[in-house]
Amino acid sequence: MSGHPETAPPEALEPHAARELRSDARDNRERILQVARTTFAEQGIDVPMRELARRAGVGPATLYRRFPTKEALVTEAFGEQMATCAAIVEEGLADPDPWHGLRTVIERVCVMHALDRGFTAAFVTAFPDAVDFTQERTRALRSLAELIQRAKDGGGLRRDVGLDDLIMVIMANSGIRATSRKAAVAASRRFAALQVQALQAPPTGTRPDGAPLPPAVRLPLLAAI
Repeated sequence: MSGHPETAPPEALEPHAARELRSDARDNRERILQVARTTFAEQGIDVPMRELARRAGVGPATLYRRFPTKEALVTEAFGEQMATCAAIVEEGLADPDPWHGLRTVIERVCVMHALDRGFTAAFVTAFPDAVDFTQERTRALRSLAELIQRAKDGGGLRRDVGLDDLIMVIMANSGIRATSRKAAVAASRRFAALQVQALQAPPTGTRPDGAPLPPAVRLPLLAAI
C-alpha cells in the first residue's frame, strides 16, 4: 500500500459553510445577470451599476466582485443574444435563395433588436477586452457581408447597398417604441418589410435602380462604456 492517504472527495474536504457560500455566490451572479438583462432590454445599457445592484438585492461591492467593469457585465449579459444573432445570419447564408435568406435575416434581427434596447447598444459598442463577444459579432458581420454579396449576385438586392446600410437599418429599428412586446414585434416587422422593399433590385428588364443613393457612411463602433 502507498504511504499516501487516499484523496478524499471534495464533499469531505469542504466545510458545509463554504459550500453554502459558493451556492450564494452563484445565486447572486445569476440574479445580477437576470436583472441586468431585463433592465438593459427596457432602458438600454446606460443604467448605473449601483442601480443594477439595488434591483438585484446585492451591495455594490458584491456586484463589482462578480463583474469588475460595466463592460464585463454587458458582454456577459448579451453573450447569448450575440450568439443567436450570429446563428440567424448563418441560417440566412445557408438558404439556397440568398435574397430570401437576406430578407429573413433582416426581419428576425430587427425583431430581436426592437425587443431589446440594450442589445442594439451592445452590438454597436466597442468592447476591446471582450474577446468572445467581439468574435461572435465579427462572425455575424462577416457572414452578413457574404450574404449581401450573394443577394446582389443573384439579382435580388440592389447593387449599391452595402453592409453599412444594413447596420443603419438595425440602428433605426432599435428606435421603435411600443406599448407592448406584441406591438413592438408588429411594428418591427412592418419596418423591416418597408426596408426590404427599398433594398430590392428592380425586376430584370425594367428600369434600373432609382436615383443613385448618397455615398455610404461608415458608422464606427461607439467607444466602450
